[in-house]
Amino acid sequence: MSTPPNPAAQDQQPVFALQRCYLKDMSLEQPNSPRILLEQTQPTVDVQMNMASEAIADGVYEVAITATITARVNEQTLFLVEGKQAGIFELRNIPQEHTDLLLGIACPQTVYPYLRANLADAITRAGFPPVHLAEINFQAMYESQHAQQAGQERGDLIGPDGAALN
Repeated sequence: MSTPPNPAAQDQQPVFALQRCYLKDMSLEQPNSPRILLEQTQPTVDVQMNMASEAIADGVYEVAITATITARVNEQTLFLVEGKQAGIFELRNIPQEHTDLLLGIACPQTVYPYLRANLADAITRAGFPPVHLAEINFQAMYESQHAQQAGQERGDLIGPDGAALN
């Protein structure tokens, strides 16, 4: 004889689920076209990244990664593309320290491949060879940020490698 499922026990099960992944913002500029397109010099490429998360409802979070790619030739901008990819995640019945890990590591790892593809596509559609963003170790990034925050709270000076200087 089997026992019927207990609805109260099911309500306490941990939940980690992607509800939606979406491109939140995208812009591309070619401020010096068409003249700069005649240049034969190899461009320099700069990539800036930012990640943010926020609670949008009880147990529901938005995690967004923004990347800005700037290509320059002789100090003139060839193109500038910025994209913001986001995901809505449901996290319920998960201890806070695990929620922080999921928001800082697992969620960005889920969203980032979509951002990479969207940026490469936008750059290609603009007539340039695609810029393929490197893989990111979000766990190492998360641990480095927390080490810096802990050092700042203690008043430590933190070097560029994330190590305490004093």
